[in-house]
Amino acid sequence: MFITLLIVTFFIALATSLTIVRLFRVPIRTILDRVVSPVLSGAWHRYLDFAVIVVGVSGGVRIWELEKYITARTHDMEAVVLNADRWVLEVYRTLIGTMQSAAWLLLVFFVFALIAYVIVRGFELRCKSNPPAD
Repeated sequence: MFITLLIVTFFIALATSLTIVRLFRVPIRTILDRVVSPVLSGAWHRYLDFAVIVVGVSGGVRIWELEKYITARTHDMEAVVLNADRWVLEVYRTLIGTMQSAAWLLLVFFVFALIAYVIVRGFELRCKSNPPAD
């Protein structure tokens, strides 16, 4: 039963991460095209997609939390029983953990992208106001 829970939570976290990647594909591509050269933005976009998937799955499938179903907490207690209510709770934790981890990663990306955009825009304005002398 534990192996089934592990596999189910992995696929739920993976599906949720892939959905998040799809939802943010256009905004991320637009930001990267503006901040980074078009040659590099494709590679950065692929890396960020990969990072969202990895962070989402690792945040959704919490192995240390699932250990309670196979390991007793103390010597005189038994492991927690994996029943239907626990399944629902673990699926919910997986969804929330995946979305929360991906949200933090995307927040950090968007903060740094905003800083980079301000720097790029500042250079553009400076170059417009000071045309090169011939």
